[in-house]
Amino acid sequence: MQKIILTQPDDWHLHLRDGAGTKTVVAHTAAQFKRAIIMPNLIPPVTTVDQALAYRQRILDLLPSNTGFEPLMTLYLTDKTSEEEVYKASESDHIHAIKMYPAGATTNSDAGISDVNNVIDALRAMEKTGLPLLIHGEVTDKAIDVFDREAVFIETVLEPLLEKQPNLRVVLEHITTKHGVDFVKRGNENIAGTLTAHHLLLNRNAIFQGGIQPHHYCLPILKRETHRQALLEAATSGDGKFFLGTDSAPHTIGKKETSCGCAGIYTAHAALELYAEAFESVNALDKLEAFASFNGPDFYHLPRNENKITLEKSEWQVESAFPFQNESVVPFRANETLSWKLRSE
Repeated sequence: MQKIILTQPDDWHLHLRDGAGTKTVVAHTAAQFKRAIIMPNLIPPVTTVDQALAYRQRILDLLPSNTGFEPLMTLYLTDKTSEEEVYKASESDHIHAIKMYPAGATTNSDAGISDVNNVIDALRAMEKTGLPLLIHGEVTDKAIDVFDREAVFIETVLEPLLEKQPNLRVVLEHITTKHGVDFVKRGNENIAGTLTAHHLLLNRNAIFQGGIQPHHYCLPILKRETHRQALLEAATSGDGKFFLGTDSAPHTIGKKETSCGCAGIYTAHAALELYAEAFESVNALDKLEAFASFNGPDFYHLPRNENKITLEKSEWQVESAFPFQNESVVPFRANETLSWKLRSE
C-alpha cells in the first residue's frame, strides 16, 4: 500500500504546555488533527471552567491561520473539586472531560487526588451528567514495582470505584499493559481506553539500549514485549473501545537530559506517521481509520470529522530538535527515517 486516505483524526490525549514558547508544538498538532483533548496539568493546574476557557483562548491565539483546529478542554480533578464545578463544566460547550491524576503519579501531578474517596461527590456529579473521567491509572505507593503500578491501580482503585458507580464514563488513558487492555474489553459501554504510538512501537528495552535513553522515558513507563503485543492487538482489533491518544508530552532538552529527567515522549510532529508504522507492522492498515478517526468521537458523543487527510509511503528524516520554550524539544525518532509522510494539502 502506497497511500492511505483517512477521515481526519483527533488526538484524545495531548499535552501542549502553555505560553508563547509552545507555538511550535501547537502547530504540529494542528497540522495533523482536527481536535484534541488538552491535558490540564499546567502550573498552576487548570481546575475551574474559567481557567480552562482562558487556557483555550491562549491556545487559539497561537494557532496558525486557517487551521480549523479545535482544542477540547478538560479540568484537573483535585481533592477540592466541587459538585458545582462539575455541573458548570458539563454545561460548557468547550469542557469535555475531567482528568484524574493520583498525586505524584507523573509530570505536574502533585495537586492530584490523594484518595479517591475524597472526590466521591464530584464523581457522582460526573456520573449524573455523563462527563467523562480521564484516568492516569497508576498507584503511587513506592512499595509497588513501577512496572506493576497500572495493574495494581486497576485492581485496588478502579474496579472498586466502578462497582460503586457503574454508570461513570471512564477513559483509561495511555494503557501500557495487558491488564489495562483486558479491563477495557470486559467493561461496559461506558469504559474506553487510549493507546499511544510510542507504547505501540517500543518495549522497555528501548530505555536502556546503548545506555540510558532519557527521551524514551515516559509515565506510565514502557513495559515488556508481551504487553506491547497486547496493546497492538487491541489497537488493530476493530474494537470501538480503543482509540488514538498520543500523550505527546514536550519537555526541553534541559529537563530531559539531566540527573532527574522529566517523563514524557514528544510525538506530535509525526503522530499519524508513527501510528501508520505500528499498524503496518501487523498488516492492519485497514483498521487505522476507525481507531484514529471514528472510535474517539463516538465515545465522546461528538460528530465524526468530514474532511480527509492523506498519508503517503515516502521516506523522510525527522529533525534533531524543534524550538520549544526558549530552548528545544527532542522529538521521538530524532534523526531517524520514517516511511510514511502526511501529505501537505
